[in-house]
Amino acid sequence: MKVEPFIDLKDVKSIKKLLKDNPRDRLLFIMGINSGLRVQDLLELKVADVLGVKVGDRIAIREKKTGKDNVLIFNKEIMDAITGYLAAVSPEPYHFLFKSRKGKNYPLTTFAVTKYVKEWAAALNLKGNFGAHTLRKTWCYQQRKTFGVSWEVIAKRLNHSSPAITRRYLGIQEEEVEEILMNTI
Repeated sequence: MKVEPFIDLKDVKSIKKLLKDNPRDRLLFIMGINSGLRVQDLLELKVADVLGVKVGDRIAIREKKTGKDNVLIFNKEIMDAITGYLAAVSPEPYHFLFKSRKGKNYPLTTFAVTKYVKEWAAALNLKGNFGAHTLRKTWCYQQRKTFGVSWEVIAKRLNHSSPAITRRYLGIQEEEVEEILMNTI
């Protein structure tokens, strides 16, 4: 089942606002839409991985799905969310950053994140098919549309081995295709 990105920045801002009183989920959302990493890789992070990091710092990630090396770089948005989370929760360094509320030190599951993303979208009355991968796809879409990043750079960031795979992530809308047909040469 294919999921869609959040294409309207107004919706992204609304979800951040919706999550303002839930530091863990806000951090998850912000990290997901600002890193381009798969949720399953974010869920592996421990609190100790983010303690003492500053804007521009990076940590190495081994992708669970592909086994390839990748990197998480901390931008200002992620750092603000981490600071807010650590101040509100004061978790133990050995705990998972996105710890499940089910007792012991277990991380959230991708299934749980899918449930949350669907709830956030429903709270805003967004129509579409959303899930955990929506966060990664939102990063792709916004990099392309908002910042004009080329698909080649996005593909490199995502560690994709084929342009066809990246194309599925770009969220190209029918209106965009029709728009270019109005260009005169």
